[in-house]
Amino acid sequence: MMHFALKLLLAHVIGDFVLQPYKWVKDKEQKKHKSIYVYLHVLIHFLLLLVVLGFDFSYWPYILFIGLTHLLIDISKLNLKNKNNTRILFFVDQILHLVVIATVVFMEYPQSIDFEQIFSKETILTILALIILTSVASIVMQIIMSKWQLPEESPENALKGAGSYIGILERLFIFLFIVLGQWAAIGFLITAKSVFRFGDLSRAKDRKLTEYVLIGTLLSFLIAIATGLIYKYLIKI
Repeated sequence: MMHFALKLLLAHVIGDFVLQPYKWVKDKEQKKHKSIYVYLHVLIHFLLLLVVLGFDFSYWPYILFIGLTHLLIDISKLNLKNKNNTRILFFVDQILHLVVIATVVFMEYPQSIDFEQIFSKETILTILALIILTSVASIVMQIIMSKWQLPEESPENALKGAGSYIGILERLFIFLFIVLGQWAAIGFLITAKSVFRFGDLSRAKDRKLTEYVLIGTLLSFLIAIATGLIYKYLIKI
């Protein structure tokens, strides 16, 4: 089953990312379903599926199903796309393609769904930890840090929402390092952030801003480390 799934994934990745020039993408965005590259793109997927499946024409119903659904998903994305939903539609598009591939795999290799395994203690703990490290931690830090009010930076001096994304990514990295037992990597992460962030702050000679960022960073690290340690403890019980 895994070998079959990997073949389908290989065809998808090559077709969607390697053999799709930027010129094709722009033409499809402009002409939508009228672009010849929409159909050429799907044809390439057909050919790739034939190649990875060893030209075994007994798989033709699956190849046809994947190709036609790929065409339908891509045309729908092109007609729904605008400057405000580009990123969301990209991920929705890829998820739908993966769902189609998963459907084909389960059609070829029927498997019973073990809901007990899906909602196991390990799965629930992992989901809970990820929610805490992203949404919960962001809200908690916002409430705590609201005690101090600093003048807002002008938009041209910072990327909108970048601070929140940096905080979420660093907490996820720390959690991953703790789960893997790589404490040295956490030290490397702290050092790297110190070099890039606090060097700029010291040059700015703004003590309040430096202290504000330092408190936020330490608080973020504390939440991530505590979450990781609690997760490792509970997973063993």
